[in-house]
Amino acid sequence: MSGYVIIAVSGKGGTGKTMFSASLIRILASTGADVLAIDADPDSNLPEALGVPVSGTVGDVREQLKRDTAAGRIPPSANKWDMLDYRIMASITETRDFDLLVMGRPEGSGCYCAVNTMLRRIIENIAENYDYIVIDTEAGLEHLSRRTTQNVDIMIVVTDPSKRGILTARRIVELSQELEIKFKKVFLVLNRVREGDLDRLELDDGLEVIGVIPEDPLVSSYDMEGRPLYELPEDSESFRAIKKVAEKILSL
Repeated sequence: MSGYVIIAVSGKGGTGKTMFSASLIRILASTGADVLAIDADPDSNLPEALGVPVSGTVGDVREQLKRDTAAGRIPPSANKWDMLDYRIMASITETRDFDLLVMGRPEGSGCYCAVNTMLRRIIENIAENYDYIVIDTEAGLEHLSRRTTQNVDIMIVVTDPSKRGILTARRIVELSQELEIKFKKVFLVLNRVREGDLDRLELDDGLEVIGVIPEDPLVSSYDMEGRPLYELPEDSESFRAIKKVAEKILSL
């Protein structure tokens, strides 16, 4: 692959999607690559997993712009899109290793589609500034139906080794095909795998497994203590497994 690479991490809630995203971001950044991490999940768990405090989100920027417009603080002749782009760029959190953008959600009961429209626009505007863009998507299939991930190069579906998890992963692949969303690569990552689990799984040719992450008590311990998963030891079982996945991605 040449130029920037957009990687979306998907899966149903509770499968370890954000844990995987945090470690993948860490490994890609360690190569010296310029990495933009995007938290596109309304629950916004990625900043905590990365250990990065965030003061504002794209949803906050949009709502503030709406309030400023309604209050007459912005001239009617002003280009709202340009102002939005500027404020969103200013909301990016820069760290030593990577940049982070949190989508958040609109205030109240507003449709999340507007924020997803902005996500597509943001990626179009700033993608060339980075080598890798890693998107921690919202859980489930909604991001596909909203076409948030239509320009993604690599879709990684994280699942636990349960029949329900595999069915969800298969549905993500099928729905992307139904919506004619074309990914260059779609991979499956099996997380929290215990001895004997793989013998019971039924996978078809449409699900290419790129990695298997064993059950790691250290991940649960970090979660319980509120420690950033980004800081998992390099010799931990989960980190070593994700590093193998990253190496395969880097070799594409």
